[in-house]
Amino acid sequence: MIGAVADDVTGGTDAAVAFRRQGLRTAIYFGLPETVDPGLDAVVIALKTRTAPAADAVTDSLAAAARLRAAGADRLYFKYCSTFDSTARGNIGPVLDALTAFTGTDAVVHTPASPEHGRTAYQGHLFVHDRLLSDSPMRDHPLTPMRDANLLRLMDAQTAAPGSATVPYAVVREGTAAIAAAITKARKYSRYLFPDVLTDADLLAVARAVADEPLTGGGAGLAGALAAVAAERRGTAADAPPEPPGGPAAVLAGSCSARTLEQIAHLQRAGRPAHRLDALATPDPDALAAAALAWYDALGPGEAPLVYSSLPPGDLAAVQDALGTERSAQVLEAAIARVALGLKDRGVTRFVCAGGETSGAIVAALGVDGGVIGAEAARGVPWIHTGRGLDVLLKSGNFGEPDLLLTASEAR
Repeated sequence: MIGAVADDVTGGTDAAVAFRRQGLRTAIYFGLPETVDPGLDAVVIALKTRTAPAADAVTDSLAAAARLRAAGADRLYFKYCSTFDSTARGNIGPVLDALTAFTGTDAVVHTPASPEHGRTAYQGHLFVHDRLLSDSPMRDHPLTPMRDANLLRLMDAQTAAPGSATVPYAVVREGTAAIAAAITKARKYSRYLFPDVLTDADLLAVARAVADEPLTGGGAGLAGALAAVAAERRGTAADAPPEPPGGPAAVLAGSCSARTLEQIAHLQRAGRPAHRLDALATPDPDALAAAALAWYDALGPGEAPLVYSSLPPGDLAAVQDALGTERSAQVLEAAIARVALGLKDRGVTRFVCAGGETSGAIVAALGVDGGVIGAEAARGVPWIHTGRGLDVLLKSGNFGEPDLLLTASEAR
């Protein structure tokens, strides 16, 4: 079994669908489950630790790793964002330090690279499409602004074992044997190794070199490549996913990424009714939620409405300046969680959610503790069938085409 510990719920679903796409029997749990089904090929435990205090992130991640190990996971994967979302204090470094000690390994190969999503790594630097990470919209992320693209520098600032190294592209393009030899040599002096990755073929070569390591990590790209290696070894093939679910739907968005803002604009241009949660005008989650639900109650029948708090960088900065970054996030997450619960009580069964923190708040409010991975509405964005009469789609802020929120929430 491959056991993955994810630092947020959208990242967890991204990893889970990468496993399932390769034919692995896969389950996802939101939060620490009491038990894990041992009869699976891959299990993902999706936590909400990306922006938690580092000590809490370490405690929760170790608990998840222990639960996976007890269920039979002989290889662990730490799933973090393909844009290396973190701060100078972590939490990628502290969690990997703890998982390294837990597994007893001496070196960990990990990479945020996911070429299919436009994330590549070259000479130790992370690129988002044709830009360095530090020049991408992630530069202005409200919680984890990424203003350095050098993965070694970013990692060394967070870990108790600085001295990260790359596996250069000249080695990676030689293939698996050369990569494995370079890892063996580098692990004598570096705990954390970042292979340069430009293509999916590069990822697969890296995965073949590290498939039996007790701990690896990164984005969904390497997770999917490891799943492909596992499928090769077992001779399994992907089965057809179920059809997308039907039922009353709503779109709930909190991500302030450029792509989510584009998707919201597309939804509004299509004429969908929309209501914005304005924390600056009403910094009270109960009042914000009550107003949104009253607005929903006044709507007539029609396509799924949108409730959102997403803002462009300038407007977001004004809210954060007035309320503080932490308080504004807490108010809006609590409000959208209350909205989700109210919509469930009003008969909504399909929730299309945009943003990692937003998705975490929503699944917690709805009491969703896991589910079966279903059809993908976009690459890396699957429907999750909870078995409780609810279906959720949890979209990372930067994922999906401009029409994703529109098409995912269409009447069925």
